[in-house]
Amino acid sequence: MKEHFWKISTKENLVSFLQRKLPLLFAPVAVSNSKIRRLIVAGSVFVNGRVCTVPSFSLRPGSEVFVRIDEERFFYEKQPDDIDFTLEDKDVLFEDESVIVVNKPAFLPTEETIVKGRGNMHQAVVDYLWKKNPALRNPPYAGIMHRLDRETSGTLLFTKTRTVNAAVHDMFENHTAKKCYRAVCFMRKKIEEGKSFSVENFIGRISPKSAQCKMGLLPASKGGQKAVTDFKVLSVEGSYAKVFCTLQTGRTHQIRVHLSLSDLPIAGDTLYGGPEGFPENKGRIMLHACSLEFPHPLTGKKVRVEAPLPPLF
Repeated sequence: MKEHFWKISTKENLVSFLQRKLPLLFAPVAVSNSKIRRLIVAGSVFVNGRVCTVPSFSLRPGSEVFVRIDEERFFYEKQPDDIDFTLEDKDVLFEDESVIVVNKPAFLPTEETIVKGRGNMHQAVVDYLWKKNPALRNPPYAGIMHRLDRETSGTLLFTKTRTVNAAVHDMFENHTAKKCYRAVCFMRKKIEEGKSFSVENFIGRISPKSAQCKMGLLPASKGGQKAVTDFKVLSVEGSYAKVFCTLQTGRTHQIRVHLSLSDLPIAGDTLYGGPEGFPENKGRIMLHACSLEFPHPLTGKKVRVEAPLPPLF
């Protein structure tokens, strides 16, 4: 997240001012006028301490402009293969008064992006809860506690009340919530069916903030975080292996990085050296969050949910 502040010395409208200033901050990366307008409409621009969502707002000498930019979202464009999705009862894996666990499809972001109107799983959950209780005057609460990459499918938990947020945050932070995945991997070298192994190292972001996020080996002295994943090869067929993955830590792209470093890049994960995905699955990254086990935030009772496996997993 970057924050920028200016004090205005001349009279001009907000969008014109930012069209002059923002490209200078991110050069040589291009910043389109449409991105700047979306940034304003998204509520990321403040004038004299108040959110301003009007691109044509007139600035006067002495006005103060503050901009908060999440660069990864700012430079991310809507993908042409985003799906239209409506959450239905069959997609709900577990629900009570405190939490709801859903089966997220591939090609759907977990949360809202800077692209106005782009579908996401969080909004789908809010719409589902509101439809169940249409008498509510305001949208129901759905707290985002963890995330899945856009192309990753499977178990995703949201809280339904803020009172359990701290407990749910702690179970993910302290890894008392157990997250397991299935991956279909390309074998750069032969590996035996049934083989179990673990990867433990330090990883961190190695790509520029203005580029697509890419993680890799990074020492702790440079901001790398400890990452540990356990793997078991379930089956081998031709050049591909189906692998069961258990997270011991929860770093961004952790499984994708660890499998790539193990000469088992995930099919469809071209960012980390994998081949193009299977056409039958629309070329998606072949990673699926197959199960989630966690202590209930109120009762402490163990809850385990499983998401059905998509084709080819």
